[in-house]
Amino acid sequence: MNNLIDQTPSAYAYPLLIKQLFLAPMVSNPDQEIVYRDQLNLTYKTWKERVNRLAGVLSSIGVKHGSTVAVMDWDSHRYLEAYYAIPMMGAVLHTINVRLSPEQMVYTIEHAEDDVIICHADFLPLLEAIRPYFRRTEIYSDR
Repeated sequence: MNNLIDQTPSAYAYPLLIKQLFLAPMVSNPDQEIVYRDQLNLTYKTWKERVNRLAGVLSSIGVKHGSTVAVMDWDSHRYLEAYYAIPMMGAVLHTINVRLSPEQMVYTIEHAEDDVIICHADFLPLLEAIRPYFRRTEIYSDR
């Protein structure tokens, strides 16, 4: 392996990558439940399927290694799925701060060069209002 810096003998051999964080509960507790408020209960096994499904959908719309995918959502199970699916595809996750002004959102979206925005339906009216100012971004919503 070509590293820019030589690894010290005391370095931890198991890299702490998001993939390892994703796979660890699948091995140790695949049937343990993840509970999101009073809205959704799912096992790690089901969650893994949902993450893989999201990655498949993103891939089908052209997201690939190096793409930038923005997420405009509440702290939800959907955001958790995107948090894993996007980087595991080799794409860049850009979380849009929903508390910014519309002008600041346009700036961050353009500066990050987002290719795709995944948007919760609650934010769709705001996103549609600022959409004319984007040069290259596609919007996908759960609506």
